[in-house]
Formats: sequence, C-alpha cells, structure tokens
Amino acid sequence: MKIYILLITLLLAGNSLVRAQTGFVSGQINSGGKPVPYASISLSKTSFGTQADSSGTFKLSNIVAGKYEIIASSIGFESFTKKIDITETKTLILTIDLKPVNNTLSEVVVTGVSRATELRKSPVAIAVMSKKEMDMNVNNNIVDAVLKGVPGLSAVTTGPNISKPFIRGLGYNRVLTLYNGIRQEGQQWGDEHGIEIDQYGVERAEVVKGPASLIYGSDAVAGVINFIPYIPKGPEGKIKGDITTEYHTNNGMIGASGGLAYNKNGWKSAFRVSGKNATAYKNKIDGRVFGTAFNELNLSAMTGVEKRWGSSYVYATLYNNLQEIPDGSRDSLTRKFTRQVLESGPDNIKNRPLVSQHDLKTYSINPLHQRIQHYRLFTRNRFLLGKADLTALFGFQQSVRREYNHPTMPAQPGLYVQLNTYNYDFKYNFPEWKGLEATLGVNGMYQMNRNLSGTDFPIPDYNLLDIGAFLFLKKSLGKVDISGGMRYDTRSWNWKDQYVQHNPETGFNKLLTKPGSGAVLQFPSYDRNFNGISGSLGATYNISERLLVKANLSRGYRAPNITEIGSNGLDPGAHIVYLGNRDFKPEFSLQTDIGFIGYLKEFDFSVELFNNTIDNYIYQARLVDADGKPVIIVPGNFTYKYQQSKAQLYGAEFSINLHPTGLKWLTFNNSLAFIRGLNRNNALIALEGNSAKYLPFIPPVHGRSEIRASLGKPIGNLTGTYFRAEIDYYGAQNKFYGVDNTETATAGYALFNIGCGTTVNNRNKKTLFQLFLQIDNLFDTAYQSNLNRLKYFEYYAASPNGRSGIYNMGRNGSVKVIIPF
Repeated sequence: MKIYILLITLLLAGNSLVRAQTGFVSGQINSGGKPVPYASISLSKTSFGTQADSSGTFKLSNIVAGKYEIIASSIGFESFTKKIDITETKTLILTIDLKPVNNTLSEVVVTGVSRATELRKSPVAIAVMSKKEMDMNVNNNIVDAVLKGVPGLSAVTTGPNISKPFIRGLGYNRVLTLYNGIRQEGQQWGDEHGIEIDQYGVERAEVVKGPASLIYGSDAVAGVINFIPYIPKGPEGKIKGDITTEYHTNNGMIGASGGLAYNKNGWKSAFRVSGKNATAYKNKIDGRVFGTAFNELNLSAMTGVEKRWGSSYVYATLYNNLQEIPDGSRDSLTRKFTRQVLESGPDNIKNRPLVSQHDLKTYSINPLHQRIQHYRLFTRNRFLLGKADLTALFGFQQSVRREYNHPTMPAQPGLYVQLNTYNYDFKYNFPEWKGLEATLGVNGMYQMNRNLSGTDFPIPDYNLLDIGAFLFLKKSLGKVDISGGMRYDTRSWNWKDQYVQHNPETGFNKLLTKPGSGAVLQFPSYDRNFNGISGSLGATYNISERLLVKANLSRGYRAPNITEIGSNGLDPGAHIVYLGNRDFKPEFSLQTDIGFIGYLKEFDFSVELFNNTIDNYIYQARLVDADGKPVIIVPGNFTYKYQQSKAQLYGAEFSINLHPTGLKWLTFNNSLAFIRGLNRNNALIALEGNSAKYLPFIPPVHGRSEIRASLGKPIGNLTGTYFRAEIDYYGAQNKFYGVDNTETATAGYALFNIGCGTTVNNRNKKTLFQLFLQIDNLFDTAYQSNLNRLKYFEYYAASPNGRSGIYNMGRNGSVKVIIPF
C-alpha cells in the first residue's frame, strides 16, 4: 500500500509542475493516398508519442519548444523519420507517406544493446513479439505466448501457469528475464517457479538469443527476454484505457484486466489491475489433473515526467499467485488421482483417498498449494547532457514464497522464504565521435534471502553482492555495422553455519544459527567470490537494403546459483530434494553465431546457425546408491545432485515467410528449430555409455507452419479481420540424458490450431472492441512434452493403460475481447 501512496503523491506533485512554453504537432499518416490507421508516432530520444486513429490522423500536444526527430511506423511499412522544429504556442502540420514493405529490419530494439538500435544493426539474434502477436497466440501465461512465435525459444513447464523460459537448450538462471529493463529476481531456482509478470500489461517482448553477458552480466549467458509494459501514448489531457476479458474452455480459465492511462504536459501515468482464475486442466488420458488450479492477481502503476532535460519514471507492481501443487499420486488400477491426507511419515501413497469430481472442477484452491507474492518498485531516469546522456535505474524487489505441504496442518508452510533484492544500473552514452558510439556501464545487485517460519529448508539464508562494469562500442563503416565490447563481473556469496533442529512444540524442524540439543549442521558456512570476463565482437554486412549477413563471437560468464552451490533439502513444490556442490566453478561459454536474413518482394527468410561450448556446465542428475537404486531421502520425492562438466550445444533456426504480391491478403509462415546438446564428460560417458552422451532439458526438433488470411478491406464495421490455421510439430526426443533415469525418451507429436480475429467499429469508424477466437490442439492429441516436469510425476513401475506420468493439456478453446476507451 505504501508503494501506491507514493505513486499518488508523485502524480499530484507532477500535475502541479510549472508549465513550460510548448508547441504542437499534428498530421495525417497515408500510404499510396490511403490512410494508415493506428500508426505509431514518436519523437526520437524522448517518451513523447501517440497513436494515429482509424483515419490516420494524430496530434502531439504540449511539447517543449526545440529541435526533434519525428518517427512514424506501422507493421508492414518502412519507418519514416524527419527532423522538425517545435516553436512556442504554434502547431506544426505534417503529411507523412509510409512506404509498404514486409520488412522488420528497421524496427528499433532496446534489449541487448547499449542504446536504442535498429534491428538490422545488431549482430546478435534478436526477435520481437508485438502485443498483437501475443494476443493471437492466446495462452495461459506470458512465456508460452511468446515462445510460440520465436524459433529456438522453449520452456520447462509444471502445469499451464508455470513456464520457465529456455533459449537454445539453456534455461533456469542462464536466461535473464527483464521487466522494462530491470532483472526479474524471484525465487527462480526451482522447476516450478514461474515468471511473476502480468501478461495483460505487456505491450512488447524482445528476445536476445545467445550470450548477453556483456550488457547484463551473469545469468544472461543463454540470452534475455525483456517484457516491456505499456507506456501511455494517448491524446493529451484525456484518460485512455482498456478492458480485457478472456475465457478458456479446457481449465475454465477466466481472465480480466483493466487499465487507465493519462498523458498531459509531458506527465504520464498509468494503472492496471488484472486477475486470472482457473480450475484443474484436463486431457483425454488423465482426465482433470489434480493440483493444477491457480488464482492470480496483479496490480501495476507508473508515473513520470518527460521534459527537455530528460525523463524520470517510477514503476510499481504487485503480484499475488495461489498455485496448487500437483504430486501425481493415483489409484494403481483406475488411474484416478488421489489426495494426501497424512504427513510424510504415516502417509501411504498406495492408500490415499480418491479426489472427488467436485474438487477437480472447483475454482477453490486446495490446501496443498503455493503462495507467491512479488513486489517491485523501481525508477528509470534519463538525463540529457549536451550530446551525451546518462541513464540510471534503481529498483527494489521482494519475493515471498510459501509452499503449503502439510495436510494435517494446512496453515503451516513447508517452505517459507523471503528474498529482498536491490538493483542498480548506470549507463553513460558518450557523444558520437566520427561515427563511433561508446557506452560505459555499471550494474549489479545486492540480495538477501531469509528462511522464515517454514519446516523445510532447501537453501540457506544468504547474502549476495554482484557488480559488473562494461564498455560497449559501435560503429558503421559503409555497409558494415560493427559492435562489441568487454565486461568484468564479480559476485560474492556468504552465509554462516545454519542448523536444523526438531521443534517439539510444532512437531516439525526449525532453522537455527547456533547449535542446540540434537541439532544437525544443514548448511556449513560459505564465503566465496566468483569472477569472470565476458565480451563479444560482431558485425552485420548489409548486402543490400533487403539482404544482410550477421556474425558474432561472444564469451559468456555465469556464476553458480544458490541451489547449485548451497542447496540441501526438499523443495515441496518440485517434489525434489536438491543437493548442491560447494566446489563448483563458474561457467564460461564461447558461442559463434552466423545469420543470413533477407526480405524480398515475394518472401522473407532467415537462417541462424550457432555453436556454443561451455566449460564447467552445471546440470541436474538423479542420485543413486551403490546398487544403482534411486536414493530416497524424503519418501515420495526424487533426489537430485548437481554435476559439472564440459558441454557443447549447436543448432540452427530457419524461417521462410511467403507473402505473394499478387495475393496481398495471404501469408504463409514457416519456422524450424534444431538443437543438439552434448555432454563432454568423457569419464562419465565411458562409465555409462550413450545414456550420458547428451545434456538434459534439450528440446526436440520443432517446426511450425501457419497460413493466415488478412482481409485488407473493411467488411461493414469490421476491420483487421484475419483467419489463421497452424501446425506445431515436435519430433521425438531420443537423445536425452538417461543416466539413472534422470530423463526418458519422448514421442513426437503434432498439434493443430485454428483462430480468427477482427476489430468491430461503430459508424464513425471508432473501435468498439477487438475479438480473438482460437482453438489449440484441435484434435485433442494426447502428448507429453519432453520439457514437461509432470511427465515424471509417477509412482508405479507399470500402469494398466500403458501410460505413465501426466500428459499436457488437451483441446482448449479460447475467446478474448479487448475494449478500448
């Protein structure tokens, strides 16, 4: 609540600012003599911007007098730029003509680069997902909505609301997730920890495929996903907003979101509230999967000011998620799900009661669940210093995670941890000198984790200090754009001895910093620094305006995370006992990327090849005893111990999108991603054979084809109407890490999806609402993704129906309505 009181105070203060002398810009956006509706208009290096209406007209008001560069853009058109002068109290009237082209190379990105850069100038593979594309890829969570449109991106899942992103076979703390540039710091070390971001408030997602350690440091060794929230661009002095509603047939998910935005005199404010509620999902093999319902609430707000000196914004978010914990226990004959009603000691998995149909269909969250709360408060500032500029980001995050796994004491959390993180990021962009752009940056974080009144302690109370500095250079030499730089990072971990002792008052364990009677040393003290140098050098050669070649060589660095070095206990939500290794070394990767990209008259294509060798690669492996039997420390839970070896990942991503000029309404999009992960631990391979040859969590070959018909002309009051059909094909994964049955083979499968959408307008061509309809897994195919953790939730060696583990979601119909106002 203090966060929102602060925001209201800032808003009131901002509205009382003394108004500077300002001017206005208005105009018309056309292409070939016809209006271009809903084009984006902005002033370069500022946050001033708006969106044209359905007739292509726009207006920017109350702009501080001065010289600017105006940019107009719309999907399917080349960007338009022009230098303009804003004079006091006068209106500048422009007529802008956009050239049509199926070319996104001129799109500007902010992720993985030192300052806003055209996509074509970055030698690193970057993919962009707009809000419209994410709306069309309707899904239960934001990660799944993005990965459908980005080849090489996949996710480890634990049910429909928990997806952890993987880029080119690397995930967990190797993929850095950002929210508007600030690193997402929740409890991200477990399989079942999702991304704490409101999917309805995201306007754009940018994905960097490959090491981004140069800009972001450790934890970006595989890449970055930056979720960029909506920034107010509405008309001056008017409240603009939207209401979004959504319904899914498979798990009955009901989603709703409402947002407001206000923009006047350079002052911008926005607020959004969103919620999702779902029952257990279903498929034709398992029926409804007990323990997969969820209830999520999100609040977000921003306010700030844009003036001649620069800009300053404050953001705040609140995330609250109640997520059930599946365990997969069943009746051995009927395969119906059963419920744990006793504690782990007296509990008999083979003698649990069946879950009732009511409990499978209810929106109420069952007593065994997780509660994840995430609070975020940060400020982004940009100061114009002549021809140079300084950006500064400060942030505070608090992640509170409770996992309730005691059926006889449902109010007692098993895991109860609180993580506080302070983020900072400074970048100084030097004035351009003879075409050379240079950026000097320092960023990092200070972090504190504390176990509270729980009974299970998988990780210790620790302190972390992270700091890194980098120099980034960029220069264009004719048709060649060169960029790269160097970075140095240091990260320190420390904690004192921590003991576990039985508490006779509660009957459970408690964590102590001093030994007591019968106490066991759970976490021996630890104090260690990790250091690393990372860097990259790459170039883009523009063969022509529509054809280019990219190449990049990068060295990535990642310090081990807390579960890899310090874990020693049960994570109830994952049903895994984790055992870390205190002697681990940091990971270092050397990755080579080559890309060929072309946007031709009838089609566009891209070919991206990569090879990544990693020293000291860390991975999970099932722990077994001397007889080769799985080690069971806590009944009903697996035990994993982290390993380290050399690894190699290589692969390719292809896409070809047909857009024949004779059939402008038709597009045929195709992509294919191939990844191979090899374990280079020769000693282990000699001992275990082919079962140790490959790395865990490597996605199979993934192909996607979509045919889309977009009607260019209005049909009555309907505009932007489209119809689409797609097939998602996943090959069999027979190249997996099979030592001690850590992973098993996965059969291939194909999913068919169809959808359509339109915008409904009134007689005055003003938008009433947007409508999106979709059916995923149209033929109700039974399948298991090889990155689905529920696949391994099985207690029996044999099943009467020949199926083991839990299957992915079956057929799902969805409808989404967005009402702007």
